[in-house]
Amino acid sequence: MNPRITDWHNKRVWIIGASTGIGADTARLLLAKGARVALSARRADMLQDVAQGNPNALVAAMDITDHAAVLAARDAILQQWQGFDLILVVAGSYKEMRADSFDLAVANQMIDLNVRGVLHCLDAVLPDLLAQGNGGIGIVASVVGFSGLPKALIYGPTKAALINLCESLYIDLHPRGIAVHLITPGFVDTPLTQKNDFPMPALMSATEAAQALVHGLERGQFHIHFPRRFTNFLRLLRLLPYRLYFWLIHKGTGL
Repeated sequence: MNPRITDWHNKRVWIIGASTGIGADTARLLLAKGARVALSARRADMLQDVAQGNPNALVAAMDITDHAAVLAARDAILQQWQGFDLILVVAGSYKEMRADSFDLAVANQMIDLNVRGVLHCLDAVLPDLLAQGNGGIGIVASVVGFSGLPKALIYGPTKAALINLCESLYIDLHPRGIAVHLITPGFVDTPLTQKNDFPMPALMSATEAAQALVHGLERGQFHIHFPRRFTNFLRLLRLLPYRLYFWLIHKGTGL
């Protein structure tokens, strides 16, 4: 559904959310494959740790919730590169929430980061991609966005919004020669998931997740999801009648 990537040498990849987890390991992997990688997140020191002095790494620290900062980072990168081959928006946050602990301030923080932050990035890069008539954008959502789940009262809807966004982007951008990748990981061992107090089926390392993500990019997949034995199960669940779906979720989680 997208062009295959057979050679990463000198590809210009901007990874937003590159300081830890999937973003950091994806950056390391692409640098090892010869790509030029711009690293963005709030913590410049952590980005420097990922870059490890690699001459193909460019650190552009920013806060994704600050629109002006995103535009400034884009401008700094374009001064060096004059264009993008791929933008990966990996940044996001998770905070457990249920109906009896609803917190509007926390909900708005998650919406600002997980949804509005992605829109800030789109505003920054879409004009350049459209002017180029090539390149691509990948957005990390989550399998939690497939359907409602316990403890994901706000996180789930923010990721569902990104799934819908990527589908609409593909419809608009594919005819213009621009690749779109929807990335929906399952449970990945990152600083965020280490806070979870419940079993995480098919938990994979950030390194394994980065390898699966890059493999999907290389194959030109629109929907990149992993680990498939878990993600395909959740994709199947969403097709069930609600009565059966809710029963299975309660049975499987005890919640």
